[in-house]
Amino acid sequence: MLAGRKKLSAGAPLALAEEDTDTRSEPYVRLATLRQLHQVVTDLHAPRSVADTLQAVADGVAHSLGYALVAVNMVSPNGDLILAAFAGRAPARPGTVTPRETWEQRLTQGERWGTLRFVSWSDPRQPDSDDAPEDSPAPSLDGWHPNDRLYAPMYASRPIGGELIGVISVGKPTNGRHPGPWGREALQMYAFQAAIAINNAQLRAKTQPPSVQLDHDQRALRASEERFRQAFEYAPSGMGIAEMGGDQDGKLLRVNDALCRLLGRSASTMWRYSLSDLVHPEDSELLLTLAEGGRAELRLARGDGTYVWVSLRNSVVADTVDGPHFLIAHVAEIEERGGHEFQLAPPAASLDPLTGLPNSAELRARIRARLCPGQRNTGDDAATIQATEEMQHLQEAHVHVVPPDENNESVGKGLAVLFCDLDGFKSINDRFGHPTGDAVLIEVGRRLADTARHGDTVARLGGDEFVVLADGLAPADAADLAVRLRNAIILPIRVDGHSIRTGASFGIGWARCGMTPEEILHSADQQMYAQKRATTRASSDTKAG
Repeated sequence: MLAGRKKLSAGAPLALAEEDTDTRSEPYVRLATLRQLHQVVTDLHAPRSVADTLQAVADGVAHSLGYALVAVNMVSPNGDLILAAFAGRAPARPGTVTPRETWEQRLTQGERWGTLRFVSWSDPRQPDSDDAPEDSPAPSLDGWHPNDRLYAPMYASRPIGGELIGVISVGKPTNGRHPGPWGREALQMYAFQAAIAINNAQLRAKTQPPSVQLDHDQRALRASEERFRQAFEYAPSGMGIAEMGGDQDGKLLRVNDALCRLLGRSASTMWRYSLSDLVHPEDSELLLTLAEGGRAELRLARGDGTYVWVSLRNSVVADTVDGPHFLIAHVAEIEERGGHEFQLAPPAASLDPLTGLPNSAELRARIRARLCPGQRNTGDDAATIQATEEMQHLQEAHVHVVPPDENNESVGKGLAVLFCDLDGFKSINDRFGHPTGDAVLIEVGRRLADTARHGDTVARLGGDEFVVLADGLAPADAADLAVRLRNAIILPIRVDGHSIRTGASFGIGWARCGMTPEEILHSADQQMYAQKRATTRASSDTKAG
């Protein structure tokens, strides 16, 4: 073997292998490239579902061809392209749809590298970048610029000229340079093999044995049932399922925790009643109008003998095609105002005027509503004694809020308070101005509300601080929710032609009966600052190393 030749690591990405070896060892580079490409393609053709195959395509490019960012866009039945899989940082949200015309424009501009299309950062037809603008100097002749784009179309039947089924988009080569002839050839070959693998996965999905399809359907059914169970159990408003028709018409079959708290009754007690047993006698006629679904405002009996005004909405669900029907009752407490006028939506005073989210006062009110009612001053007079007894009764019916206990499965979930503080937000105001900063806050609030679970409270505490109130979470669930919320925030935000990024730090606190809302928020705030300091130290250690 000639002296001075660099050895090629068997696991090195192909794009790097080409650039890290001198020209005298080109035959060895080609052989290693072909061997590694063969391994990648062999793994690509392993039997998988369509979704897993698409993800394998993205991962194969990132792990073996030397690109830090990969997106796989597939042609949908209507002709538009949808982001189906990605590796590295997602350039957009999964499921994002881009018109076919946009992709056809991208695939006809720039330089043609075989079947590939390279669009330089300096091309005036360069599409909007997904990265934040930065004052990057022009790269060297073969250097990769952050706004360079490289597309690898995937065609059915033939490498080119066949029907377009999707496009692989790549960015950020790990060696920082444009791919050379072998790197380009490898990406072209990979795109052709990826199209075959995707087509085979689609054929398998259509022709799989009935038993496989049945097993898949059963898993999907169990997953759907579990999603319904969680949505039902953890809904912030009361929900119940009742029989419809027959001797047991209106009998409650299942109730969630929110309904038990609202009526001050345990689940085992609720199952003894029908809806008609709980409705105030004067409102019984309203219940009859809900037999086939609809909404009414009426009074329901609490466990202490008092009544609470609620908005009751029923939905009719058929158990089977010809089988019995059931009612799903949605129960939300409403406040009486002016006799029989009710206010169902939060008043304007409870909303943040900029984002439209619940404000600080509304957030504290919602936390306070979950905690034990406060003790009243004791005294010797009869009225005070009676009031104290009533308060004790309410506390006995109250479902106590306690933090999760990892050592006690019976106390595995609690009311999580996720405190969010934006990183570097002041620099956005300083650089772009306060109107742009306000637009960023509005978009951050929207993303938090879209990413949080249905029924969670997303509030703006003030400035660049937000709080997410999420009930029924275990510690791992809360941590996972914080990650998803942060990932939603850090995606670029487009404002007046600028692509702006902002980070976010999260702290997770837990509510407990006996604490005030201020104490709970302060605890989550301290957790957030601890997380921010830990992130800063880790970043400093990385730079120092």
